[in-house]
Amino acid sequence: MLNGLWLGFFLVAALAALGRWLVGGDAGVFAAMVDSLFAMAKLGVEVMVLLFGTLTLWLGFLRIAEAAGLVAWLARLLGPLFSRLMPGVPAGHPALGLITMNFAANALGLDNAATPIGLKAMRELQTLNTEPARATDAQVLFLVLNASSLTLLPVTIFMYRAQQGAPDPTLVFLPILLATSASTLAGLLSVALMQRLRLWDPVVLAYLLPGALALAAFMALLATLSAAALAALSSLLGNLVLFGLIVGFLLAGAVKRIPVYDHFVEGAKEGFDVAKNLLPYLIAMLCAVGVLRASGALDFVLEGIRWLAMRTGWDTRFVDALPTALVKPFSGSAARAMLIETMKSQGVDSFAARLAAIIQGSTETTFYVLAVYCGSVGIRRVRDAVAGGLVADLAGFIAAVGAAYLFFGRA
Repeated sequence: MLNGLWLGFFLVAALAALGRWLVGGDAGVFAAMVDSLFAMAKLGVEVMVLLFGTLTLWLGFLRIAEAAGLVAWLARLLGPLFSRLMPGVPAGHPALGLITMNFAANALGLDNAATPIGLKAMRELQTLNTEPARATDAQVLFLVLNASSLTLLPVTIFMYRAQQGAPDPTLVFLPILLATSASTLAGLLSVALMQRLRLWDPVVLAYLLPGALALAAFMALLATLSAAALAALSSLLGNLVLFGLIVGFLLAGAVKRIPVYDHFVEGAKEGFDVAKNLLPYLIAMLCAVGVLRASGALDFVLEGIRWLAMRTGWDTRFVDALPTALVKPFSGSAARAMLIETMKSQGVDSFAARLAAIIQGSTETTFYVLAVYCGSVGIRRVRDAVAGGLVADLAGFIAAVGAAYLFFGRA
C-alpha cells in the first residue's frame, strides 16, 4: 500500500508540474520541485536529530517502568478489553500496557512522550507477527487510533495561537475536543467494521462507556472555566503529568530495588537503535510530500473546491483553511507551517485561522505515523491502516468545519 501511495505522490506531482509548464508556461516549477526534494531531505535529518534525543530519553525511562512491573500491571488491568479489541494479543502481554500509556500520552498532548512509547508498543506487537512485513490486525487498530489521536489538552495549538498574538489562545479548545473525539470514534468504528470486532460486547461497553461519560463530564466542566483558567489548567496538567510519569517510574523502580540508572542506559541504547532505522522511511515520505506541494497540485485542488462551493451556494470561508487539512495526513511540519501561514495572512482570530487550528488538533499525521511506526519494525504492507486513518481524518475534518461554524460562524 505504501509503495503505491509513494509512487502516486510523485506521479501526481509530475502531471501537475507538466500542466503548469505546458499550459501556464511556468518552467520554474521543476526547479522548485528539485529544491523541495533537498529541503525535505534536510528536514528529515533535522527531525531525526530531535527524535534521537526524544527516543533515547523516553525508552530509557520505559525500561525502568518495565523492570518495575508497571507495564505488566497496565496490561493485566486492560487485558479483558484488549482481548476483545485485539484478540491476537495474549492477555498480560507487555504491548498492552505500552499501548495504554501511548494513548494516555496522546490524550494529554504529550507528543514527545507518545511517539517513543508508541514505537516501543509497535515493536512488542511485532514479536507476535508471523508475517513480519505485513501488519497484524492489532497493529492496524493501533496505527489507526494513533492516526486519529484523541487529544484532550491541545497545548501546542494554544502555543501557536499565543505566538501569533491571539488574545485568547484557548478559544478553540472545545471545538478541537469535539473534532478529535469524532475522528477517534470514526477510526475505531472503521477498524471494527473491517475486522468485525464486537464493540457491543458487554466487556467492551463496560470499559468504553465510563470513559465516554467521564470525557463528557470533563468537557462540561471545562466549558464553565474562564479562558485564563483553562489555559492555566492545560499548562499545569500537561507538565505535571509529564514530570509525574518520570517520577512515578523512578519511585516504582526504587521500591522494587532495581538499578534504575543501569536500566535507563539499556533502554536508551534501544532508543538509539530504533531511531537510526527510521531515517530512510521518514525521508522517503517527506520528499514525496514536498514534491507534491511544490508541483502546485494542492493549489489546483483548493481552487477546484472553492469553485464547487461557490456553484452550490455554500459559504466559502472554510476553503482558506483547507491547506492545513490537505497536508495534515502527509506531514505534520507542513500542516504546522500551513496553520501559521494562515494565521499570519488571514489574522490569528479570523474564521480561517480558527478553523485551521481546529483541524490541526483534530487528528495526527496519518502517513507520518504509518511511515515511522511501520518503518521502525520493517512493515511494508499496512493493509487497512491507510483506509482507517483516512476515514478518521475525514471525520475529523468534517467535525472541525461543523464545530467552527457552530462556534465562530457568525463572528
